[in-house]
Amino acid sequence: MITNLDPQSALFLTDINRVQDNIAQASDQVSSGLKITVAADAPDQIGTLLQLRANLQHNTQVQSNLTLAQSDAGAADDALSASIQLMDSAVSLATQGATATTNAAGRATIAQQVQAIQQQMVAYSQTTVQGRYIFSGDRDDSPEYQWDPAAVNPVVSLAAAGTAPQSTRLIEDPAGGSFAASLTAQQIFDDQDPATGLPAANNVFNALNTLQQALQNNDTAGITNSITLLQAASGHLNTSQSFYGNVEDRIQSANTFASNYGVQLQTQISQTQDADIPTAVMEMTQGNTQLQAAMQMQAQMPHTSLFNYLG
Repeated sequence: MITNLDPQSALFLTDINRVQDNIAQASDQVSSGLKITVAADAPDQIGTLLQLRANLQHNTQVQSNLTLAQSDAGAADDALSASIQLMDSAVSLATQGATATTNAAGRATIAQQVQAIQQQMVAYSQTTVQGRYIFSGDRDDSPEYQWDPAAVNPVVSLAAAGTAPQSTRLIEDPAGGSFAASLTAQQIFDDQDPATGLPAANNVFNALNTLQQALQNNDTAGITNSITLLQAASGHLNTSQSFYGNVEDRIQSANTFASNYGVQLQTQISQTQDADIPTAVMEMTQGNTQLQAAMQMQAQMPHTSLFNYLG
């Protein structure tokens, strides 16, 4: 192949193209703020950058899950605190009903008050957050219990026999591992003996129903015996509340870790992909200066051809 350019001119054009490429690259960095916009900009760093972005996206999702879990745990804590207050009221009513000065009519009136407590306790078991029943375990689209005043035991389980809802969901801890963040309504309000399937001694619903029935039947001994059940049930509610208190502490720690980790990832991404604007501006200036100087020098070079030697 025959070229019309002498070696010196070819070298000059090569240098000019290199300077122009440097100017264009620096200009792109200044306008975009990034030194990596396509894989070709830094092939050796693309893998690292993609992994950092994936880690940041995952961490953001973990934070979103923690925020939702925090809302659930806070609502559960509030519901249990109110439930404990109800149990305190029930114990007070039971003590009043057990006194010899209270007659059958008085106990019937107290029975109505206890029934109202039962109904409110069921309402607490149906606590929702954003339309989800937070005490219904994995089946959070419906409550586990409902109130039916026409039934002998007005607290009715909506779960089929042997199919009580389970709470198997775990919350990812960005520091490592995962943890359970919820209990079911059965675990909290309707604790049962696993061997017999009968209400446990600390069963909230059973304690209240036992008291209500004893008051309705004017059964002084039954009322007195129910106080022990109510106190055990109250202790069980306190234990459940402690569970959610620990969950809230765990979520707070996880949130702090995730927030710090997110900042770390953002910094690493910035260090990998963000342009050094002052340096890029300086490179543009130097490149334009070099380009102008090269053009001026090239214009001053003598231009000869074969005809100059043929005379």
